[in-house]
Amino acid sequence: MQDKPLTSQELAELSADLNRLARNLWWTWDQGTQEVFQELSPRAWQNLYHNAVAILREVSEHELRVRLQEPDFLARVRKVLAAFKAYMEERPTWGHLHAAPLQANPVAYFSAEFGFHETLPIAAGGLGMLAGDHTKSASDAGLGFVGISLFYREGYFQQAIDSNNWQTEYYTLLNPNNLPIEPILNEKGERLLCRVEIGMNQVVFQAWRVNVGRVCVYLLDANLPENEQHFRDLTLRVYGGDSTTRIMQEMLLGVGGVRLLRALGTQPSVFHMNEGHAAFLTLELIREKMAAGKSYQDALELTKAACIFTTHTPVEAGHDRFSPDLVEYALHRFSKQIPAPFSELVKLGQVDPKNAHEQFCMTVLALKLSRAANAVSELHGRVSRQMWHCLYPDRTVDQVPIGHITNGIHLLGWMKGTVRSFWRRKLNGHPAPPPGSDEGEQGLDWDAYLNSAVFWQRIADPEFVSDEELWALRYKLRRELIEFARRRLLIQRQRAQTDFIAFDHLLNPDALTIGFARRFATYKRAPLIFQRFDEIVRLTRVKARPVQFVFAGKAHPRDDEGKRFIQHIIHLSKHSDLQGHLVFIENYDVHVARQMVSGCDVWLNTPRRPLEASGTSGMKAGCAGCLNFSILDGWWREGYDGSNGFAIGEDSHPGAVEEQDRLDSANLYKGLTEQIIPLFYERDELGIPRRWIQTIRRAMVTLVPQFTTQRMVREYAEKYYLPG
Repeated sequence: MQDKPLTSQELAELSADLNRLARNLWWTWDQGTQEVFQELSPRAWQNLYHNAVAILREVSEHELRVRLQEPDFLARVRKVLAAFKAYMEERPTWGHLHAAPLQANPVAYFSAEFGFHETLPIAAGGLGMLAGDHTKSASDAGLGFVGISLFYREGYFQQAIDSNNWQTEYYTLLNPNNLPIEPILNEKGERLLCRVEIGMNQVVFQAWRVNVGRVCVYLLDANLPENEQHFRDLTLRVYGGDSTTRIMQEMLLGVGGVRLLRALGTQPSVFHMNEGHAAFLTLELIREKMAAGKSYQDALELTKAACIFTTHTPVEAGHDRFSPDLVEYALHRFSKQIPAPFSELVKLGQVDPKNAHEQFCMTVLALKLSRAANAVSELHGRVSRQMWHCLYPDRTVDQVPIGHITNGIHLLGWMKGTVRSFWRRKLNGHPAPPPGSDEGEQGLDWDAYLNSAVFWQRIADPEFVSDEELWALRYKLRRELIEFARRRLLIQRQRAQTDFIAFDHLLNPDALTIGFARRFATYKRAPLIFQRFDEIVRLTRVKARPVQFVFAGKAHPRDDEGKRFIQHIIHLSKHSDLQGHLVFIENYDVHVARQMVSGCDVWLNTPRRPLEASGTSGMKAGCAGCLNFSILDGWWREGYDGSNGFAIGEDSHPGAVEEQDRLDSANLYKGLTEQIIPLFYERDELGIPRRWIQTIRRAMVTLVPQFTTQRMVREYAEKYYLPG
């Protein structure tokens, strides 16, 4: 019996609900919702960066209402809307039960970039990806949490490779109407405007809200006619411009972010600075407290009690430093509101306050004015304590007050649709409730179960998932990556007007596929595997045991050495004996990353130890059965147990850079030829690599549930966010 037709009112309500859902990034980690939006316009979904808001602008209201009257589609729409409603209204959450004080007075999390999804490209790299995943898991936990960043109207650069294989950059203007963001309005329904003093001027800014599940992130935007052009351009590009632009961006972020929260009536219990870019918020807190009658010293102590700081940078050059003259210029008008000598404010950012010529360091400012600070892996904690021992000369290095919380990833956000569907089918076929769950009318919370160690421990059981099923999944994911690469490379060829390979036959679905994708910072040593070039070429030519490589990544626009690395790898892919066995995918973004960490068999990571603070790309590989092959730096040093992946070298490194590079290159080749290739191609009579799959199982059991932002966010709440 067919259901009676929907009324006009019901259609209008469903349409409004879908539009509301499209403007909440919860859909980026819900497979059913993505499939609903994709079905409305598959081509637009592919071409518009999988953007739900843009899809609903592409599809007319009339078309949407017609589609909603198709019974099967309607049923799936109602299902995802019900799931979204249940998520948003869930009570009690972990946050309610374990971090109740944060409900009324949330964490204010400041980050210069947030990487949520390819739809909203306002992140440059790992720092932003971590911030985005932190936010998603804060939502999942039901934590009292609000984020602050900037709305970069041209985002981070798009990458193209010219005829000389050199990276070029171009920017595209982001249209807020096509993005999952909403303007912040005042009680009159007008744009809420705030102000911050920068240089000699007062800069006006508005804000946009990004709904991320149950929490929100506010993006500050100075592109208003009230401002001079150079102030409007403070929110033009991620990390754009020179030092003057950078310090002014950071004033807008830190000072402006606090003022926006006050205008919204939000009273955070703690201000979390994700890197030093936001550290000027401490000066605004000092200003507030002194305006309320506190002495300078009391204002310092009260500010310190309200702030925590996370450092991600073990590289000296990665910490923002500004000359005293530039600081005086940028803070000229703002500092007049703080009844303390300007020289005292400058000292807050200097290691040696007696040296008036020392540069002002944002990390120093953050460390001096935080009640707690942390690095993002155990080894990074050691490096950071050594790096900043100079600030605590009366203590030993081990007593330097910088702890660590190892980074993680938002598991569902990085799980490709094919992988999500696979695990859901396994769960449906072998149902078992997560610990403490209620098997009532709502059924099991599979998303929560997918984050639990209990689920991943079941992977060790061949009766839950067989070797054959895991190997079929790996083949399917490798095939999807190869076909994705062929499509992207064909587009790249058409743009470059070159014809160097037959794309439909590029890469081999049977070959061991090694992936490398990240920022092309020089310390990450992208070309290290090709130092033994002739030997690597020979490995790719063994017909019975072929090997191939997929690379992607961007170099900072001003990093010519990083660009030379890209140029070298692309040249090898086109004009060397690696042609057909090595490809470089342009314009690395979240979507490319998701394809690669799923489709590759091995995830290669070659940082010059100990310069990888944590690294998170390899964490994203485990749920799809991709194994890590990495230097024992950052998170991998903690995750590797000898049976769940592959290490390059030992848990140590020589002091000389040249010797380290030589030794790491030798160990990389040794691990590839003595461990990885033999294990991958050791097959039984059915063609199944049983021991390789056992390594995959071990990685899933030991790594996937441990290195998540669910665990990470709970650690932050328990160690740093809640009152001691």
